[in-house]
Amino acid sequence: MSATTLPLTRWKTAKPSQAVQDSLIKELDIHPILSRILASRDILDPDEAKRYLSPSLQDLHNPFLLRGMKQAVERVVRAIHNREKIIVYGDYDADGITAVAVLVKFLQQYHPAVEYYIPDRILEGYGLNKTAVDRIRQSDGRLIITIDCGISDFEAVSHAQSMGLDVIILDHHEIPDVIPDAVAVVDPNHPDCTFPFKFLAAVGIAFNFLIALRSILRKEGFWADKPYPNLREYLDLVAIGTIGDISPMLDENRIFTKIGLELITENRRVGLSALKEICGLENQVIDSGRASFCLVPRINAAGRIGSPLDAVRLLLTENMEEARDLAKRLDMFNRKRQAMERGIFCEITDNIKAMPDLRTRSVLVFASPKWHPGVIGIVASRLVDRYCRPAILISLKDGIGKGSGRSVSAFNIYEGLKKCDARLLAYGGHRFAAGISIKEEEIQNFTNQLDAVIKSEAILRTFVSHTQIDAYCQLSDVNHALLSELDRLAPFGSQNPEPVLCTRNVNVSAPVVVGNNHLRMRINGDGVSCNSIWFSKGHFLHTLTGPHLDIAFTPQINDWKGSSDIQLKMKDITLQTLMTI
Repeated sequence: MSATTLPLTRWKTAKPSQAVQDSLIKELDIHPILSRILASRDILDPDEAKRYLSPSLQDLHNPFLLRGMKQAVERVVRAIHNREKIIVYGDYDADGITAVAVLVKFLQQYHPAVEYYIPDRILEGYGLNKTAVDRIRQSDGRLIITIDCGISDFEAVSHAQSMGLDVIILDHHEIPDVIPDAVAVVDPNHPDCTFPFKFLAAVGIAFNFLIALRSILRKEGFWADKPYPNLREYLDLVAIGTIGDISPMLDENRIFTKIGLELITENRRVGLSALKEICGLENQVIDSGRASFCLVPRINAAGRIGSPLDAVRLLLTENMEEARDLAKRLDMFNRKRQAMERGIFCEITDNIKAMPDLRTRSVLVFASPKWHPGVIGIVASRLVDRYCRPAILISLKDGIGKGSGRSVSAFNIYEGLKKCDARLLAYGGHRFAAGISIKEEEIQNFTNQLDAVIKSEAILRTFVSHTQIDAYCQLSDVNHALLSELDRLAPFGSQNPEPVLCTRNVNVSAPVVVGNNHLRMRINGDGVSCNSIWFSKGHFLHTLTGPHLDIAFTPQINDWKGSSDIQLKMKDITLQTLMTI
């Protein structure tokens, strides 16, 4: 689809069974539109739908179903009893940072010899490394717990063992062919793991670890003379990490995030309260959107272009003055990150405009010594969104490239990299995101090989942006009662997007461009009229004429100057009745 003609995307709709919808309406007493959305998303059983609409900690799985959890917990319990020094070793993104904070916050309450280590993105790179192991050993460390890394660090784990250090791996990335010989490896992707949900963020694995650890210590009578810990209070951090990792908003992730966002709104943690202040959100309800666009980027920015240790300190501090200073620091990092990102994105899109062969390329690979390695992953995501194909950006230094890749749903980028591993020095990641290390002279050969891999799988034709229609409705159906029911689908995120409704045969009046090229207009049909906003689409100001428009939109409440009105957030428009697929 062209970016200048309508519709912008291909529209798709599911055709769920009417009998299933009727059953959901009867058993749950819900609006027919909500029942259709649930059925369209393969939530067909009334009991499953109840759990989905009312996330509860009672529905968490047994953490000991995670392979290696028993051994991991037993080793930490032994370290606590023996007063061994524990080092929590994490990653520098929001998932890794929050996971470190969760583990350290809990463990330090009951075991004073707990420290944390996050490698420098530029000087050390991702994952456990031998130099870090040496430093940990010199500081009298005895046990390393890696979180959000470790599963691909075979050599570093072996080095740790040779130095007399035990290693526990808590990770959620894809399992490599050779698994490190650690004391315990906890990763839901392990082929022998029976844990029923495979898509936990690293911080979700950390939380499951705390549930398991608390239960074992309780059996030992550890809490006999001290307050029994309430793990619910950690879910604000779990929510931030889960949203930041763009983990599927399903199953346990949905439970964690639902409760965690409520805690953030209630200002339960000093550091997050300070971060909300710097974002201008101190008096607002925090949903997944506000967390994703305001809180997460500032935490990520510390690890991308500053120090991730500042973000960990922010999440651990109990002092509001210190928290405000750290929040200001993270905000400064974020502003610098935004400027870098804009520059790289504009440079690449200008290059793409001059590339007539773009439509024949199945993957976008670009490299430069001028790019900061901490922001190229974000730019890769934006390129995927714009061009609907995998993108890998590589930061070059001294003949070696460090790359970040993002992918579309139709292509598993990690599996694609496995087929090109002869061209790479190292790689790791999962279905939608990956990192690589590569010699500069191999970049073109790697690009050609990955392009061939994608084309050989005959999936290039599926690299088309589409809009998934959840339900059809009349404009008169869109009222406060419906929005209240649709809100039960929250929190929204990966694999649980905001509901998209479709109304046909409407017309537009009073269109006007506002803000940064946003199109505001009235939508009229079915005897009613609604306000709407279409972000970044002001160039369609004079296009939307005629009485027969079909619109795809998400209804929302627009709070403005003390009033709350229904607004349609436009997703796409077609100028004539569109056959969906």
